[in-house]
Amino acid sequence: MPISAKNRLIGIDIGSHSIKIVEIDDSKTGMVLKNFGMIELPHDSIVEGSIKEMEVVSSALKNLLTNLKIKNKNVATSISGYSVIVKKITIPKKEEVGLEQSIQSEAEQYIPFDINDVNLDFQILPSEKEGTEEEEKEELMDVLLVAAKKDMVEEYISLLHLTDLNPMVLDIDAFALQNAFEISNHEQSGCHALVNIGAQQLTINVIKDGASIFTRDSSYGGSQITSEIQQKLNISYQEAEMIKLGVKPLKTEKKPIIEEIFSSTVAKWAQEVKRALDFVATTFLDVKVENVLLSGGSSLIKGFSNYLGLETGLKIEMLNPFGNLEIKEKLFDADYLNYHAPMAAIAIGLALRSIGDR
Repeated sequence: MPISAKNRLIGIDIGSHSIKIVEIDDSKTGMVLKNFGMIELPHDSIVEGSIKEMEVVSSALKNLLTNLKIKNKNVATSISGYSVIVKKITIPKKEEVGLEQSIQSEAEQYIPFDINDVNLDFQILPSEKEGTEEEEKEELMDVLLVAAKKDMVEEYISLLHLTDLNPMVLDIDAFALQNAFEISNHEQSGCHALVNIGAQQLTINVIKDGASIFTRDSSYGGSQITSEIQQKLNISYQEAEMIKLGVKPLKTEKKPIIEEIFSSTVAKWAQEVKRALDFVATTFLDVKVENVLLSGGSSLIKGFSNYLGLETGLKIEMLNPFGNLEIKEKLFDADYLNYHAPMAAIAIGLALRSIGDR
């Protein structure tokens, strides 16, 4: 259903390596990509999701908004990592009155933080199938719990306020990724593993027939490769980054060192995804993951998709979140969008949110 112009939000994906912004409009024929751009952040300005250099990140965000000529101040952004917990729980059915209090007290046993230190949200999940006699007798309900540490939430709200923006929706990366998948031209039915890998974060969201059944964030990403190159060759972070991206030529004797760093690191990423999918297979016996859809800047690292295919035995595809959006050729270069499509996934998922969303 089209979102009215006044309820539209700008999607801002604030990663540790770069900020991505997406603006979407509605037309009579569907959704139109109005704006897409990204800007790199200085090294260590955001570490493991925590904003270390508030002014620096705000300045970069302001520059990007100015360059893209974005006027809308209402935005959606997302967080991920160790400060966010997503958990599906089953509790006795309750009337709406008292439900929130009941979930709050139930949540305490599932959240590994002091309950007073987190912002808690929940969503009642549709019942998938008839319960057992015992479940029916007790009348149970499935609830998706999302808890985010207040200090992390406050950092991102402060950043947006500092940048003269109105934070209307604070999502989590895994769900923004799911939104992007749902408007893509990939097959929606069945079971798919969405894997987004950025500079410091690997996010997995397993979707079955449109519903998330498993999410996990792990501290893996492209900056591991940069750090390894920096240490092994005793060079600056910037030089190491250029070598990783293939911008700086290498002496022949150094090539085997770099190849080993790449292969050992992407192998670890592939093993992490395999562990998650093995857990899904043993936890949900009726689930068979059909393929893996990759996104995030580090998903483009040479060799990763091949390793992942070998490790999981699954078909590996790149997620193209632009696939079903109307693209105006005079505004966007097709090659630029094709290359950057995996990096845009979370920002697109955020731009699909609207004012008043839960």
